[in-house]
Amino acid sequence: MTESAAPTARTTRTPRTVLVTGPGGAGRTTVAAATALAAARRGDRTLLLSADPAGPGAVLGTSAAVAVEPTEVTPGLWAARVDPADYFRTEFLALQDRAATALDMLGARRLDGEELTELPGAEQFALLQALRRASAGGWDVLVVDLPPLRDALSVLALPERLRRLLGRLLPAERQAARALRPMIAQLAGVPMPAGWLYGAAARRDEELAAVQALIEAPATTVRLVAEPGPAAGDALRVARDGLSLYGLRVDALVANKVLPTDSSDAWLATLAAQQQKCLDEWSQEYGSGSGPAWPLRAVRHLGRDPRGRDDLADLGPDLEVEGPDPEPYRDPWWVEDLREEDGLLVWSLPLPGAVKSDVGLVRRGDELLLTVGPFHRIVPLAAALRRCTVSGAALTDGVLKVRFTPDPGLWPRTP
Repeated sequence: MTESAAPTARTTRTPRTVLVTGPGGAGRTTVAAATALAAARRGDRTLLLSADPAGPGAVLGTSAAVAVEPTEVTPGLWAARVDPADYFRTEFLALQDRAATALDMLGARRLDGEELTELPGAEQFALLQALRRASAGGWDVLVVDLPPLRDALSVLALPERLRRLLGRLLPAERQAARALRPMIAQLAGVPMPAGWLYGAAARRDEELAAVQALIEAPATTVRLVAEPGPAAGDALRVARDGLSLYGLRVDALVANKVLPTDSSDAWLATLAAQQQKCLDEWSQEYGSGSGPAWPLRAVRHLGRDPRGRDDLADLGPDLEVEGPDPEPYRDPWWVEDLREEDGLLVWSLPLPGAVKSDVGLVRRGDELLLTVGPFHRIVPLAAALRRCTVSGAALTDGVLKVRFTPDPGLWPRTP
């Protein structure tokens, strides 16, 4: 594996990001690596970013561990891994340096990097930082090998949640008064927050905004990997609620390790028949109905664990990354203006597969708290909807329709 400078200038073509996840043990890393290799062999400058601490080295057939910095493993394909321990040490030591004056006043003893081990949760923040850095790398295709499905959904929802918390705890309008804080502190005798706190919050918000923009970009999709079977089906049904609620678009449901149907072995033929039944059910459940369809791609079982670029190339034809949709991007949630007909504005939120008992909706000020199964999201209301009251909601054919009635005291009056 040879070092090579990663691209730094933004390419002229629209970059694609593919976020690969699925139930544990389904072969996420293998599918992510095969997807990245197929893109590189097509001529796209591609980065494979792995959240697995071991990295994708074994799957790619490299003799050395994949580094944290992008390293070229084959022409056109770079690979990198996320290192939570290195991230935690770097962030902690930087925080310790910024708080040096206060620590010295307290007589606190400085910690060395060698004695630091990451705390629980460092993996998520390290992955967000790696995504931010990768988003500025100028890649044609970025393939991200994410953690298992539920953990991946939590990570992808994190930037929006953290930005909201930062905005509530350290609102931007307060930062405008930083120049007045010393004078106010002298007059009132009340200590004011240190300037570096607001500066750090602003930097964090900027970093999180970059990751959120990458996740929400029209050219970013989720690729689900699952081995056909009842357990995977249950996991996919639960995950569909989260994917819909967070507005994440699925470009493929990859059925991995599909057995051949023409085996003369009775035991193997029975397993293959069970898989085919599951595939038929998935095609019916996810390939049609309300909401965007999930294209189903079946990847055959090689009879062994794929290792090396030759094995990955055998899987590649079914895993190629298509270009961005040429149609203009449309927000999956839309508002219908029915004021003339019914005196209402209706906000439609597609939630395919959701059941009424699992859906919750509460308005708090200018935000809407939505719950679908185990997933929660707080969504800011559009300006027009803020001047309305929620007058009802209904889940019909996989679409949650929230009815808003204009408030006469807030809605502009027409002459």
